[in-house]
Amino acid sequence: MTPHLADTPVLQTERLTLRGPRGSDWEPWANLATSDRAKFIGGPYTRDMAMRAWASAIGHWAIRGFGMFTVDLKDGTPIGHVGHWQPESWPEREIGWTIWSEEHEGRGLAYEAASAVRDHTFDTLGWDTAVSYIDEGNLRSAALAERLGAWLDADAPRPDKDKPPAMVYRHPKPEALQ
Repeated sequence: MTPHLADTPVLQTERLTLRGPRGSDWEPWANLATSDRAKFIGGPYTRDMAMRAWASAIGHWAIRGFGMFTVDLKDGTPIGHVGHWQPESWPEREIGWTIWSEEHEGRGLAYEAASAVRDHTFDTLGWDTAVSYIDEGNLRSAALAERLGAWLDADAPRPDKDKPPAMVYRHPKPEALQ
């Protein structure tokens, strides 16, 4: 038997399925987490620390009732995770994203997934606000936040004051984008 997060919603887009994480997502995640590409998410990690981070992402669903969706192409290939995050030190709930390999970057997949998550955030979860905490050096992620309609909120509190500074992008409700 392969356990899964039974109550995790499934979101569909034109090219993607966003679902709860599974054990079979471990290797694609570990490949990212142990590479230099993980520099904006606290890495690169050792495999042991990557496993702990992955377990944390899965456990986040049980603790908070929301978390990071695994993003699958329609053929079932897992390519990243996009969703909600709020560890103890985060002052606000976050919409975050990570595409696991360069092969899937630059095709609008992160935008497509993050748009679906943003809509789910406000329409289904009923949140009044959400932010994205983005490392100051992560220009591609900042560009995605701006493409989603988020704006830099210089007055917003930042997480983890002992870590590199984060830019805080505030996401508008979908109706504000129309």
